[in-house]
Amino acid sequence: MNTVIIMSMLLTFLLGAVIGPLVLPWLRRLKFGQSILEIGPSWHKSKQGTPSAGGIIFIIPICAVTLILGARSLFSGDYRLLYAMLFILICGAIGFIDDFTKFTHKQNKGLNVRQKTIMLAGAITLYVAAMYFSGYVTTDVYIPFFNVSLHLSYFYFILIIPFLFFFVNSVNLTDGLDGLAASVTLPYAAAFIFVALVFNAAGKGNEGLAVLAASTVGGLFAFLIYNFHPAKVFMGDTGSLFLGGLVAALAMSYDMPYFILVGGIVYLIEGLSVVLQVTYFKLTHGKRIFKMTPIHHHFEMCGWKEVTIVAVFTAVSALACIAALWGIIYQALYFI
Repeated sequence: MNTVIIMSMLLTFLLGAVIGPLVLPWLRRLKFGQSILEIGPSWHKSKQGTPSAGGIIFIIPICAVTLILGARSLFSGDYRLLYAMLFILICGAIGFIDDFTKFTHKQNKGLNVRQKTIMLAGAITLYVAAMYFSGYVTTDVYIPFFNVSLHLSYFYFILIIPFLFFFVNSVNLTDGLDGLAASVTLPYAAAFIFVALVFNAAGKGNEGLAVLAASTVGGLFAFLIYNFHPAKVFMGDTGSLFLGGLVAALAMSYDMPYFILVGGIVYLIEGLSVVLQVTYFKLTHGKRIFKMTPIHHHFEMCGWKEVTIVAVFTAVSALACIAALWGIIYQALYFI
């Protein structure tokens, strides 16, 4: 499996690096340029017109390499990879519809809240149902370090669907600075290479899921060639919702929703900052907790440079993923 993992990362990186120069002029010809919100930081105006929907730079390589090198898993009777890929692609398609709507209307707003909510909630519900009825997830939730397993029964579904919905959207919110969403997701995807190896050693692995995690690492590194500050292209909702679906699917494929909560701490903070800001604003009739949300903009308004914010948030993501991985090791030792 180690050879397949290395090949997945290298092939996806090379394919993404090659696709980038082809995609950029194509997006410019289609006038898929980013519109900047008036309420955003004034210095973001210089980014107006930068090609968006550039997520296809990593989406195409990740899907191609995963389907080729992980093909054996698709026909092994283990459908976790198939369900994950379908769910991730649906999320990416919703993002593309959102981006396309923005570009055709020449504004920053795409799908309205209701449309986006119905689409994403529907996709998540179908994915969770498929995983549950196929026996890949249970309604028991293990809490690392406390040796506690909560038996939630059908209450599990009342919690897991909004939980996943929140995090898929939070990945989307994290995509607000050059290289931020891709950089923060890199350690998360890398962590699941380790998870795949652990499960494989225990005889419960799925080579295709390992390929998916590895190809995500390679694809995001390739994308950062064009997305790191100053960005030549943005991933758009096409890329960020694809990544949101991927973040959810990797954890759910191993029946470990708690990994999203711990390893995805940056997404959690980004999403909560918006919820807190909006709630406080409404309750106090106009007062704010943060200078601007999502919270990465707050640090911008405090004078932090984009590259500094990206570096700090990525470091936090990496440390959180290490903590989540230790939880897995602790769980494994406990059950031995």
